[in-house]
Formats: sequence, structure tokens, C-alpha cells
Amino acid sequence: MKVNHNFANIAQSYLFSTIAQKVADYTAAHPDAPVIRMGIGDVTLPLPQASIDAMHAAVDELSHQESFRGYGPEQGYGFLKDAIQAYYASHGTQLEADEIFVSDGAKSDVGNILDLFDQDNTVLVPDPVYPVYVDTNTMAGRKILYMDANESNGFLPLPDPAVKADIIYLCSPNNPTGAVYDRAGLKAWVDYALENQAVILFDAAYECFVADENLPRSIFEIEGAKKCAIEFCSFSKTAGFTGTRCGYTVVPLELEFEGMNLNKMWLRRQTTKFNGVAYIVQRGAAAVFTEEGVKQVQEHLDYYRENARILADAMDELGIWYTGGKNSPYIWLKCPNGMESWEFFDYLLENANVVGTPGAGFGENGKNFFRLTAFGDREKTKEAVERIKKLFS
Repeated sequence: MKVNHNFANIAQSYLFSTIAQKVADYTAAHPDAPVIRMGIGDVTLPLPQASIDAMHAAVDELSHQESFRGYGPEQGYGFLKDAIQAYYASHGTQLEADEIFVSDGAKSDVGNILDLFDQDNTVLVPDPVYPVYVDTNTMAGRKILYMDANESNGFLPLPDPAVKADIIYLCSPNNPTGAVYDRAGLKAWVDYALENQAVILFDAAYECFVADENLPRSIFEIEGAKKCAIEFCSFSKTAGFTGTRCGYTVVPLELEFEGMNLNKMWLRRQTTKFNGVAYIVQRGAAAVFTEEGVKQVQEHLDYYRENARILADAMDELGIWYTGGKNSPYIWLKCPNGMESWEFFDYLLENANVVGTPGAGFGENGKNFFRLTAFGDREKTKEAVERIKKLFS
């Protein structure tokens, strides 16, 4: 027996495990320290009441013989797919129901979609980057190239005609940088993909935070995208389903390479390796799109947006360069005083008892940057901001 050495090489360390250990060590040595965690992008508000009510009703259904349900369709129940289809239509994007696949979250599908592609494909990812894009392809042994996301381009790199890639990862609004592509930027990537017979894997997990109507929420708002892109979405940040697990992936019916239809391939993959999301969870997800659900979700999003504004205003006051904070729940700031990100992590933890995420954990281009999340409690966000302002004003 031989282990996967590509996997073994990355299994020894993980960004958030390292952060957790550092914080655990610090709190053990300083048990009374009032540490505020603004690192991992987990939500803090409860599920919308509309979802809770729908899930309770679904539990009741399963308690009666006449309304009991067993295995559901691997690609998702029609009632949820119809709701997602209508959601896209409300933003001007038309989808077929058969293009929507309900899953247990965007993270799973971002990794699992690679089952459709040969190992010999060259992968292009931004630097800095959400680690899952790199790690899943490293496990598979694929060649990985990096696009240069940096301060000068606002962490929104555009295609380099000299670089040839087969699989392209884009995330907008971006994790970790909070930067958002405009239509011209996404059009440049769609044109590149079509010219190079490449596929774009578009992570739209944070699309719900796009408030500017001039910015695209879906890559399918761009002409030609259905011939070259797959989109991944999530209820985690939209409606607080981080612990409930539900998302969806859009694979266009017209997406084909080498005469093979990727929609049909993904359907076959899911029916082979996935038994679908629980009925109870899907009922809760569908309730997100009801009149009450939309209202409640908007209230939650506004809460997080206000947290982001508070963080962004503090950066403005301190004269610290950053991206995000608008149309995104993340602040990606340039570390003050020329510090590198892990140095800044330690400094902030020790002197302000605030935890963030070092940019170096997202790639070489992140070594002088730091991520703060707006998903925290309002009062703790305000307190963290006051501590940071006191430290650097």
C-alpha cells in the first residue's frame, strides 16, 4: 500500500489549525484575557425564523406514515431548485432547473467537481487564494499556476494571454480579499476561457453581500459564460447554514468539452457518490426565498454589513490600506508599520487580544496582509475596533 504523497505533503499543516493552536496557547497562559475572535468566517446570528419554522414542519412530516420521505433526488428536491431558479431570475439570470444541483455546501462541490477533469489539466488560481482550491488540486497531482493578485491591481487580476490554463478558479466577492470583479473584469475571464477551451470554476459563496447593482452576482450575467463556467453557491453566509450544510452548484446544459457534456457527467457523479441533502434541511433552505425569509435574511445581511462598515471606517481613520468592507464581509488590510502577517497576528493577539487571519496563510502575496471578518457580534466588533484604534492611532 502506498499513500498519496501529494496529500501527505500538505497534511502536516493547516492555516486555521495553526491559528487555533496559537490562540489556545495564549489563552492557557493568559486565562483572563478577553480575546475577541475575528478570524474564521463563521456566522454568529441564528437561522432565519422562516427556515426554523419550515424545518419544524418538515420534521413533523417525517413523523407520519402518509408524509414520510426516504431517499430524495440526489440533485435536490424540485421545490428548492424552483426557488433557486426564481432567485436567479429576480437578478436577471435565467437557469434551467436541470442546471441546478443541491449539495451539502460550496466547499464540498468545489473539491468534488474535480472528478470531472483529467489529472493532466493545468490549474490557474489567484494568489492569495482560498486554500481549498490549491489543496484539492495538490492532492490530485495537478500542475498549479498562480495569477498575481496584489495591491496595485486591487487584488483583482486579469488574464495574461501568455499563460495557458485549463481550469481557472475565480471567487467574487473574494475570500480572503473581499475584492469584487466588475462586469468588464469577468468578461475578460470569460473571453479568455472561451479562447483557450478552459473552464472557470466560479465561487459565488458571498454573492448575497453584493449591494452595488452595477456589480455582477453571478458569472452567468456575462455573455458566453454558460459555455465555459460552473458556479458554486451556498446558504452558509446567505442564511447562516454553516452548521446546517446546504449549497448548490450550477452546471449549464450547454457546457461541453471534447464532446462530453459536463452537466450529464456531474449528474452521474452525484448519483454515484452522493445521496442528497436531508429533506429537512432543503425545506429550511427553500424558506429562505419566501417573502418572510427574504426579509429576515436581509436583516441578517444588514447586520453583518454594518459590522463591515465599522471595520472599514476604522481602517479609514487609521489610514490603513484595505480592500473589502463594501459588497463583502471581509476586510483585507495591509499590515501596519511594515509588519508581516504572522508578526501582526502575534502583535494583535498579545496587545489587543484580537484574533484575525494572517494573509500568508492564503499565499505568498498575502504575507503583508491580514483578514478581519464582519461575521462577529456587534458589540465585540465595536470593542475590537476600539482596541485596534488605541493600538495604532
